[in-house]
Amino acid sequence: MANFKEIVTKAVIGKAKKTTTSNFSLTPNEKPDTVLGCWVINHSFRGRNNQGAVEINGEFDVNVWYSYENDTKTTVSTSRFQYTDRMNIRLKDDNHLTDSSEIIVRSLKQPTVTNVSISNGVVKLEVEKELGVEVVGDTKLKVPVEDDEDDYEEIIDEDEISVSDETEISNVETEYLD
Repeated sequence: MANFKEIVTKAVIGKAKKTTTSNFSLTPNEKPDTVLGCWVINHSFRGRNNQGAVEINGEFDVNVWYSYENDTKTTVSTSRFQYTDRMNIRLKDDNHLTDSSEIIVRSLKQPTVTNVSISNGVVKLEVEKELGVEVVGDTKLKVPVEDDEDDYEEIIDEDEISVSDETEISNVETEYLD
């Protein structure tokens, strides 16, 4: 009969991903005529436990390249935006999210401007991103343990060769060995 031991270890006890689309607006110094390009840089984020759910606080810079004065001049306007996303993650094995749980957040799809428009001198942006979260916490594993039998293999020294073994050795034809 096999015995079992419980091992307490850290493991991923919950995992989820979420795609979000958020709207932001940027008011440049000049009145833009046409948006020529738009990109997101310097994305940073951090996850934490907030009443049993993962709250992700992040920020990024958006650079908007636009033309103005009847499309005769161009410039780039930069603005920093902040966001907060909340994720309810189902945890395995009836675990609960605690302050001692480690929360790992990854950007699965970097923030990207998916739609941009100009309205009354204000640039309206639609930004899409995908974040993945892993929750690491304590969990138990049950492993089978062998019985306390003597499982060492016995090694016979050459000095302890029995007489019958010596007879077998002397019966070997030496012409086959050459």
